[in-house]
Amino acid sequence: MTRFALGRRDFLALGAASAAAPFLPKNLLAQAPTNTPLHGLAAFGELKYKPDFPHLDYVDVDAPKGGRIVTQTPSWAYNQNPNTFDTLNMYVLRGNGALGMSLTFATLMTSTTDEIGSVYAYAAETIAVDEDRRELRFTLDAEAQFHDGTPITPQDVVWSMETLKEFGHENLATYLRQIEAVEAVDERTVLVRIPADAGNATILTIAAGCPIFSKAWWEGRRFDATLSEAPLGSGPYRVGPFSFGTYIDFERVEDFWAAERPIFRGRYNFDRIRYDYYRDRNAAFEAFKAGRILVREEFTSRNWAVDYNFPAVTDGRVKRLEIPDERPSGGQGWSFNTRREKFTDPRVREGIGLLFDFEWTNANIMYNSFERSQSFYENTEYKATGLPGAEELAILEPLRDELSPKVFEQAYVAPVTDGSGRDRNQARRAMEIFREAGCRVEGGRMLLPSGEPLTIEFLDDDNSFEPHHNAFIGNLRRLGIQATYRVVDASQYRQRVRDFDFDMTVSRYSMPLYPDRFIRQFFGTQSANAPGSFNMAGVANPAIDKVLDKVVEAKTPEEFTAANRALDRILRAEHYFVFQFYKPTRWVAAWDYYDWPETTPPYDPGILDTWWTRPDRVEATGSRG
Repeated sequence: MTRFALGRRDFLALGAASAAAPFLPKNLLAQAPTNTPLHGLAAFGELKYKPDFPHLDYVDVDAPKGGRIVTQTPSWAYNQNPNTFDTLNMYVLRGNGALGMSLTFATLMTSTTDEIGSVYAYAAETIAVDEDRRELRFTLDAEAQFHDGTPITPQDVVWSMETLKEFGHENLATYLRQIEAVEAVDERTVLVRIPADAGNATILTIAAGCPIFSKAWWEGRRFDATLSEAPLGSGPYRVGPFSFGTYIDFERVEDFWAAERPIFRGRYNFDRIRYDYYRDRNAAFEAFKAGRILVREEFTSRNWAVDYNFPAVTDGRVKRLEIPDERPSGGQGWSFNTRREKFTDPRVREGIGLLFDFEWTNANIMYNSFERSQSFYENTEYKATGLPGAEELAILEPLRDELSPKVFEQAYVAPVTDGSGRDRNQARRAMEIFREAGCRVEGGRMLLPSGEPLTIEFLDDDNSFEPHHNAFIGNLRRLGIQATYRVVDASQYRQRVRDFDFDMTVSRYSMPLYPDRFIRQFFGTQSANAPGSFNMAGVANPAIDKVLDKVVEAKTPEEFTAANRALDRILRAEHYFVFQFYKPTRWVAAWDYYDWPETTPPYDPGILDTWWTRPDRVEATGSRG
């Protein structure tokens, strides 16, 4: 199962409109023709879709409109959107924003789920780059409009960026503050000027992915206050009925101005998209069995292996799908809160990590459905392996005095256990490492060098992950470590994580696959103590900051690969995380009301934006209800 994901999807919830948020490399602007109106930009190489493309390859343009889909809040959303919501503004730090609000807002550009790092025209008909590569001119589509029929103007775009810069969620505002200027040039043109020393097209993607708000609608309203009325939008859906903490409906805009643009043909076919919120996973599963939830992505291996045997499955009314997942798996694991003194020594962290028996957990809890994660870059060429190569050493050698000698050894890989759940060799090795760190056992308790007992509270807001923790906790306690598992309600959990009030908690990092400043939100010193930051472990290491600079400033794919491998190698050697597991497929169960295109995009199954309700089952989905 997955606790929550940090990365593209979370950032999507803050400021982009498509399933794969567009992150581009530094050299992108250097590659783009100057003063030429372009329909899109690509991260590496050429755009897949040419200016005259009729539609995306993974849609069915003849898909009928109608019906509805009901799903539950997915686990990747828990970081920014836990299993409740109390505001309709998901772009500020205050409150729990409703998931799905990005469906209601247009953005200047958008991306696809069959390419990585390409963006195409949306509210901006074209983009042009000036000769000094610092001015980006977005020309708005003349037909772009809000749901009340008023046009989207450059003033709306400028107001949106300036407002988000001042009042928006810090993880978005941080980037917008780097923009030198946003100006309305004329009735259709927005100019974004980036600083000379920025040298990174991340700023372009932030500008291109910002939701466009109506300046007129927000006049007299506080942007950073809790919002209980639906804001005026301009996307394919508008907010329908909702009940805070219970459900929210989105209704398709039948006269959506961009519906026949190539990027949208065959997409967003449901009349209604509904998210149901459940505080308990078991209750959510029962709701699916009863047909109140119609599509469900399953993250729990036991459920998938054992619990999908109810009558609707056996008689074919519910379909089970295993969809290949070609996304890089990222790194899922327990994050140590290194802001706490007891976790500052990497040897203590390594010893703790050795006591997680993946082999036993996979066999006894997860039905051997998963593979062990060892890296932040599983399933990619950026994963560090073996000894550092020449390209990595060119980055690491100047930092040798600042790094652990282990960085220059074989890339750290967690040892394979005997699968017993109580591997004595692992326990002995862990004990040796604790002693090297100055720890000792007295009276059955593991004591830190300070004499304080080593205690660990694993924080969660859902007890479905309890068996995985308990197996780990049992091994920790056998060595005298006072480990406990605490489940709190969603709001308290979110507040504690936002304030870094935890020992260890589970997260999943989805890494940018092209030079992107966003990676500093994960591992950069500046983000280590920023409330709401994605730097869960509190990584604050000047040497890592320098490697992050290399990642962000890479000018070629080769430079980017070497920098990421160096970063991965350091993070693993320092044991900021205890890696868990991943799987190369996605488990989806759906009531047999739907069809989907023959081609599934590799980086997202496209359920909400490419599936449709079969005409003979429209009434069964409660389209009018």
